[in-house]
Amino acid sequence: MGGFAFMKIIRAKYQEETFYAVLEGETVFPLSGLPYGEIARDGRSLPLAQVKLLAPCEPSKIVAVGLNYLDHIREMNDPMPEEPVIFLKPSTAVIGPEEAIVAPKRSARVDFEAELAAVICKPCRSIAPEDADACILGYTCLNDVTARDLQPLDGQWTRAKGFDTFAPMGPWIETEFDPYNAPIESLLNGKTQQKANTGMMMRGARELVAFASSVMTLLPGDVVTLGTPEGVGPMQPGDVIEVRIGGIGTLKNTVKAEE
Repeated sequence: MGGFAFMKIIRAKYQEETFYAVLEGETVFPLSGLPYGEIARDGRSLPLAQVKLLAPCEPSKIVAVGLNYLDHIREMNDPMPEEPVIFLKPSTAVIGPEEAIVAPKRSARVDFEAELAAVICKPCRSIAPEDADACILGYTCLNDVTARDLQPLDGQWTRAKGFDTFAPMGPWIETEFDPYNAPIESLLNGKTQQKANTGMMMRGARELVAFASSVMTLLPGDVVTLGTPEGVGPMQPGDVIEVRIGGIGTLKNTVKAEE
């Protein structure tokens, strides 16, 4: 993936400073710039416990893929798509680990959707699937939060998927990861809701990144999500939702009501 050695890349805040860093065990090594080219450490090291983890990238856009697990298509009573179904989530929806998902007043049902997401490392346009790995920095966890009751009203999904806080991401980017065979699950208040394997995806990461690039130019830091398995369901204020992907880690967020 992009020629990067095995590492966990984080974005973090320490005191008043925000930076990208490499995480090794419980030690954070800040970088002197962005992680999309040559990785250059700035010489410092910090204990992980002293930094706040942020969303691991700052995408100009999130290209999200819907209806990519057969069991989820069946539970949603949707027709089988002939081509990948893509939509955009805005950059303003992004939040990081431990941040609160805000349930908007205008929605009576806000759902979780556990997803694997690819983070882009260089500009790519109309690439072939076999060239996709060179464009992917690594993978992270994402919760494609959805105002389910609003989704069928508009004929497209921008409003239902695009509220502020509706794209929790993290906890980091894993640069060496097999997107074709990893357990993926969601837990609501500690109880398993979704439980599947990324090998169940109808279309894999390389095909989907290439397809997205055939429509729009993908830029460093952009995110391509890869769909959610069956078991999606509603969250309420006060709930804790976790997205767990084997080989990456756990993305944990709380839910609160809009004030």
